Amino acid sequence: MHTIYNAEHGAHAATHEFFRGRLVPAFEVPARADYILQALQAARLGDLRAPVDHGRAPLERVHAARYLRFIEGAHAEWRALGGEGDAFPAVWPVRSLRSDVEPASFAARMGLYSMDSGTPLTAGSWSAAYAGAQASLTALDLVLAGQRAAYCLTRPPGHHAGADFFGGYCFINNAAVAAQAARDAGLARVAILDVDYHHGNGTQAIFYDRADVFYASVHGDPQTEFPFFLGHADETGAGAGQGFNANFPLPVGVANDDWFAALEQALARLTAFRPELLIVSLGVDTYGGDPISHFKLDEPEFRRLGARLAAFGAPTLFLQEGGYATEAIGRNVVAVLTGFEGA
Repeated sequence: MHTIYNAEHGAHAATHEFFRGRLVPAFEVPARADYILQALQAARLGDLRAPVDHGRAPLERVHAARYLRFIEGAHAEWRALGGEGDAFPAVWPVRSLRSDVEPASFAARMGLYSMDSGTPLTAGSWSAAYAGAQASLTALDLVLAGQRAAYCLTRPPGHHAGADFFGGYCFINNAAVAAQAARDAGLARVAILDVDYHHGNGTQAIFYDRADVFYASVHGDPQTEFPFFLGHADETGAGAGQGFNANFPLPVGVANDDWFAALEQALARLTAFRPELLIVSLGVDTYGGDPISHFKLDEPEFRRLGARLAAFGAPTLFLQEGGYATEAIGRNVVAVLTGFEGA
């Protein structure tokens, strides 16, 4: 299996984040991708390739142009205003407040274009996220050209990023960008399966009223787990997209067989959809040792996951999302990919 590796990921290197209101050392760090890269090389799973730059247009098919412009220049603007280190939002246009007018104030725009205070905007956020989107598009190219599967190794992750906001460590929604690019390339039906511990609220929102991209997610119950405000089972799509969104929220502490039972329900929905491409938002923060997640999957279960996805039978694009047990993340990702390859 070919891996497209975003070597620019290290440009986004936060030192701290706000977690449940406390300033703590950052969980989403360059070491995450470094451990995966080391594990891939040790496993000799396939060759590493650099991303090809597809330009800005595929990103603008998913994200608002004014949002992308803000992310690109935000940290430089922050520094020009006298800011030091990473930038964090502090105020948000919730409910009755307006979000249609872009304010002149930098602090206000930070809030307009964000969903939480836990995602540091660093000097390298744009370059890392942009290169990650290009890596996802390059991996997609391989699958569209006839490869059975490809893997995109990138960070920051993407599935929490909406059309015009960042959050949950995410700035550009790689899964959504790849899905839209696949549609633009002529595929009629694209499925996104999100197996990250946290619901991909951004991906769901982008495709919620569409019938051409089916989003299915197995994740922690939003009653208690981030992102809290999306991911319930009764969210099934709207308008033309009614019936093309399926959420399978699970309680804290779910372990191997119960998690796979939910996965089977998700795959049953996708089987009925008959996708021409399966995009997997591959979070391995379902691992029992993850420091910010609360499922209990054992390491051997990740190979089982890979084999099950291979049995689904569709051309498959793996995009890296979460996983914060840094020393285990490489083993767990490689287990998924080798399980897929060996099936």
